[in-house]
Order: sequence, then structure tokens, then C-alpha cells
Amino acid sequence: MSGKLAIIFPGIGYHSDKPLLYYSKKLAKNKGYEIVEVSYKFTEDFGTIKADASKLQAAFDEAFNQVTDQLKDIVFTDYDRVVFIGKSIGTALSARYNMTYELDADMIVFTPIEHTFAYINNCEGIVFHGSADPLCDTDMCIQLCEELSLTYAVIPEANHSLETGDVDADIANLAGIIHTVGGIL
Repeated sequence: MSGKLAIIFPGIGYHSDKPLLYYSKKLAKNKGYEIVEVSYKFTEDFGTIKADASKLQAAFDEAFNQVTDQLKDIVFTDYDRVVFIGKSIGTALSARYNMTYELDADMIVFTPIEHTFAYINNCEGIVFHGSADPLCDTDMCIQLCEELSLTYAVIPEANHSLETGDVDADIANLAGIIHTVGGIL
């Protein structure tokens, strides 16, 4: 075994060219990680399916199958270290993939969705959550992180993109988040 692998699992509208994933990917590359980015496409508009639980689960399963297909040729045992970096739905997909294939990858979780906690277990890494994130309740996130012994950071007043609307605060928060990610990588 040799080498390190980082797999990027973006969100629906939060792709790897946006700050959290862009800088995490850049840090990983600078630290010698091979970078793999997954993507997913939905047969229906995600905005219309997120309100319907059965359609949402079907879309999640569809995306998981796409991820599985994209990663099928990776021999994870060839790497000394594997890190999954996920955002939003990507956090749930990465956690499900890690659990399904029993990989023991470290996890960097940016703004988890509720589905994430059904799959994340016994992993190293960190969960970043915004206290004003409408897609994941803060109290639930904290409680589940504590129950699962996950390290977490709650960014005050931050939304699902970990932004507050105050540019200076957002830049300072981003710097702190990326510094923490650098320490994990």
C-alpha cells in the first residue's frame, strides 16, 4: 500500500468549484492525495422531488448507484489513507458508500442532511454544520454527532453553504474551516 486518496462528493448545487470543496480539494492535492470527483444526475428536477419522501429516497438510491458505478474500479486497499469529502447530499452518499463497502475512510462532512446520520458510523473526521441550515436541524445534528462520537463544529448563523451573509465573517469562517480540514488531511 502507498498513497492517499481523496474522493469529492459534491452537493446538488454546491459543486467542487465552490469554496468549501475547492479549497479542500486543493489542500488534499498539495498534501499528495490523488483526487477523484464523483457526480450524479437525477432523472427529475431535484427541487420537485425533495418534498416527496418516496421520490427523494428513489433519487438518493439513483445517485448512490451512479457513485458505485463511478468508483467500481478503485482498489481501496492500494491506499494507505482514504478520505471522503462531502457536501450536503454528498455527505449521505459518501457515508453510505463507506458503510456499504466497509472502507473505514475518514470523513469530512460539510453540511450533512438527515440521511447522512443513517449511514455514518465509526469513522474519523469532522462534521461542519451551520446553525441556520434549513436542511438539517442543529439540535438533532449535535445530538447525533455526540451519540456517534463524531467531532463537529457548528458555525453560528451559517446557512447550508456555511455562509452568514456577512462577507467578512464568511471569509474568516472559511479560513478557519479550511485550516481545520488541513489539520485532518
